Amino acid sequence: MTLAQHFAAYSEWRSRISGVLDAFAAWLVEHELTDAQTDRRIAHLLEKLREDRLHVAFVAEFSRGKSELINAIFFAGYGNRILPSTAGRTTMCPTELMYDRSKPPSIELLPIETRESNSSIGEYKRFPDEWEFIPIDPGSADGMQNALRHVSDVVRVDAARAERLGFALTDGDSTIFRVDEQGTVEIPRWRHAVINFPHPLLAQGLVILDTPGLNAIGTEPELTLSLLPNAHAVLFILAADTGVTQSDLTVWRDHIGTPGGRKKGRIVVLNKIDSLWDELKSSEEIDAEITRQVDTCAWTLDLPEDQIFPVSAQKALVAKINGDAELLRRSRLEDLEHALSEELIPAKQEIVRDGIDAEFADCHQRIRGLLESRLAGLREQLTELAELRGKNKGVVEYMMGKVRGEKEEFESGLQRYYAVRSIFSQLTNKLFAHLGLDSLRLLSTSTREKMVKATFSSTLSEAMKQFFAVARGNLTSSDAEVAEIITMMEAIYKKFAVEHGLKLGTPIGFSLLTYEKEIDRLDQWCNTHINSMFQLLTHEKSQLTQRFFEEVAIQVRKTFEHANRDAESWLKAIMAPMEIQIREHQIQLKRRLESIKRIHQATDTLEERIEELVHVEGKLVMQIEALGRIGNDFREILRQTVSSEDLRSAA
Repeated sequence: MTLAQHFAAYSEWRSRISGVLDAFAAWLVEHELTDAQTDRRIAHLLEKLREDRLHVAFVAEFSRGKSELINAIFFAGYGNRILPSTAGRTTMCPTELMYDRSKPPSIELLPIETRESNSSIGEYKRFPDEWEFIPIDPGSADGMQNALRHVSDVVRVDAARAERLGFALTDGDSTIFRVDEQGTVEIPRWRHAVINFPHPLLAQGLVILDTPGLNAIGTEPELTLSLLPNAHAVLFILAADTGVTQSDLTVWRDHIGTPGGRKKGRIVVLNKIDSLWDELKSSEEIDAEITRQVDTCAWTLDLPEDQIFPVSAQKALVAKINGDAELLRRSRLEDLEHALSEELIPAKQEIVRDGIDAEFADCHQRIRGLLESRLAGLREQLTELAELRGKNKGVVEYMMGKVRGEKEEFESGLQRYYAVRSIFSQLTNKLFAHLGLDSLRLLSTSTREKMVKATFSSTLSEAMKQFFAVARGNLTSSDAEVAEIITMMEAIYKKFAVEHGLKLGTPIGFSLLTYEKEIDRLDQWCNTHINSMFQLLTHEKSQLTQRFFEEVAIQVRKTFEHANRDAESWLKAIMAPMEIQIREHQIQLKRRLESIKRIHQATDTLEERIEELVHVEGKLVMQIEALGRIGNDFREILRQTVSSEDLRSAA
């Protein structure tokens, strides 16, 4: 099963889940079981599935054949190279290839001058006027090639401006930004590129990230802080004839194979094995030489050998275009494509499965609880009415008094519910006092003041450490408040279940562990790239302060923004079942009382009312059974593994 087939199967699986969710939402509307909270949660799940993306990043020093590898894997079907691939540097800025149906095929280019502002690439994506727009014609390979060459554009600026834009100028051999005789420097013209291209895999949610070489990677913090760490797969490309060079090792250690970082989905590609093809050597000797290079790379990078794939991207592209099966076999590209299929897609499927399973289960269980509560109330009402058969008005009056007493008792118990709402509101305020963005703004302001006033590097370093300590402490305090809210809601759920028979189940949980781990990762990155002895001794205080807030603090803010959104959704979700059940119980008590009143006023309506309720009972039983089938269908699809065979047999 090829990568394209595997991804198509994954897309089909995702579509089938969306179909069940759509059917569930329509069924709820049809049977008048929907509410604002459930609508919002189902819409959120559908949006997550629609916006689901699979991010694959290609990272290498320049001249490693990175763009050619992307062409060979994804674009050989066009009969030509799509991404520019020539000797030297071709990708000068981070480039995302994706497809958004709401936009025409195009290249969007963010000018390098935007680095002088304090805004991230993510923020600029909300302002299309800041980008240069170039239309592309997907039907013309030549036209595509010409348009895509813009990602290689450069501009010459004076040395001071280059420094301000983040391109450090050194005398070391590794630098690619050197001052010429006129005192100018050649730097990328663009900061970031987004290519919107209706390729079948991109249309199904694949996003390809093509990165520039070492120096350009280091100058764009969002790339190393966000885009690369969040990629589902990172392909690190080396040259087979040179193996791991010092600059390769720097990229690997600083940005990909960092200690404690993600290992899953990190693949090393040993490209250009055709440079080792020697007509004077036997195929066995050539294979042995390739194996030695794989062993050396595995030892140097501290990786298992099965994570390193020797290929020839150029020969694979030629083989695919010309239909040369033997050349394709020698290129070994199919081994890499198979590994991507077998590792990447199932891992992504597991992420999506975990992300929607609990959410759907909670919505499904809440609706089931509501229907079962209605059924229990209706059967209680039927029992009461059946007991009134042949009884005089005195008995009916007694029964009416009994139900009225239950109603008054329940309404009296509602005072406890209103008290809970008050305490819940207080605990929510306490939670957001630590988790909210106001506290983070205060922390950022105080940290900036300390760093600006710092006279020693140790003071500067301590301010950065204190920033993370306080941010981490805020999450720890928030964890305690989340636990307090869950404990309180568990107690009140049980109390209302015992005293009034409400079917509330267990309060939905919430964890801030994901955000705590992200803060730890950002702290580690800061200690490596900003708050290190080398950085403190070689950079001015103002430069380090600016870097900290433009690169690190902005990512911490994003983490807290995500935590806030998730916490707000959880708080609504944990209170919603109680609100719905209380409202439903009030309605049931009111209906019971009205039924008995009607019978008291006209005893001949008793049998009619019983018959009416029996009919409603049958409908409720059918609704519960239908809901069960919807849940079973959803779980069955969710459990399926992504393979064409599984999907065909389940269809």
